[in-house]
Amino acid sequence: MLETSATVARQYIDAVSVFEALEEAQLEAAQVRGGMYWHAGPAAAPEAKYLVRTTPAGAETSLGPRTPENIAIYERFTQRKRDSAERLSGLKAALDQHQRLNRALRVGRVDPLVVSLLARLASSQLSPHFRVVGTHALYAYEATAGVRLSADTLATRDMDLLWDTRKRIAFSTQLARSGSSMLGVLKKVDSSFRMRQSQKYTAVNKDGFEVDIIRRARAGDDPHPIKLSNEDEDFWVVQAHRANVLLDSPGFSAVIVATNGSMARMNTVHPATFVTFKRWLSSQTEREALKRRRDALQADAVQALIGQYLPQL
Repeated sequence: MLETSATVARQYIDAVSVFEALEEAQLEAAQVRGGMYWHAGPAAAPEAKYLVRTTPAGAETSLGPRTPENIAIYERFTQRKRDSAERLSGLKAALDQHQRLNRALRVGRVDPLVVSLLARLASSQLSPHFRVVGTHALYAYEATAGVRLSADTLATRDMDLLWDTRKRIAFSTQLARSGSSMLGVLKKVDSSFRMRQSQKYTAVNKDGFEVDIIRRARAGDDPHPIKLSNEDEDFWVVQAHRANVLLDSPGFSAVIVATNGSMARMNTVHPATFVTFKRWLSSQTEREALKRRRDALQADAVQALIGQYLPQL
């Protein structure tokens, strides 16, 4: 592994600070979504007004007549909404500038498609239901450590998403709100994604990049099999051996940067869990020899990374 230069490290730190500030601002903005307005009273008392709260979906709730308390509520809400909009606008502009600097200074090296997919999961509020597992998790570890792992360690053309079956009802609700299937979420990033007919837990695009969605082996009240939506074409999530180990382990999160400078947050598993799991995979004699060698290589790389750069973990 190679340490990043001081210039690249400084730019990454500065860009992440703005990215995280924008994340916080977006959470604050969600609290003032919709609006408020004064609604004229009935014909018998047209001078009366009532405070009405609206939702983004168009639903309305009356908060009562015009009183000093409701006037104060209205003024606080509108001020918070103005402040939130101003903060979001400023941070988005700052992030755009940092993403241009990321590209100019070659801060990132993740495939832009991966970053776009993670960003789409975040904007669809589906991120909490998935963990990136497998080779792509290495990008989160190396970004946090400020190093670059060898190309052989990172070589892959697929991304594995571990879906949390324990949150399936909340997931289905949120997916329905997005008005799409899981495949539809991917197609909003790249319209060429299609389900593989021989492998229904895999979607592949025109360039051969694959997204696999896996789950833990059936446990408790888990239904089986599981399809992620009622759409004709969507993921049938596949059970993976010992996926429960990855699901139950402490989480790990880092902001990753693409080669074009764009950024996204990756939620994955703790590096120590990654090492343990990859060592187990490398010992499975029924697994292809080439994959077992890569598993061992990745376990060694992350173990060294923890020991040298992430001892706090």
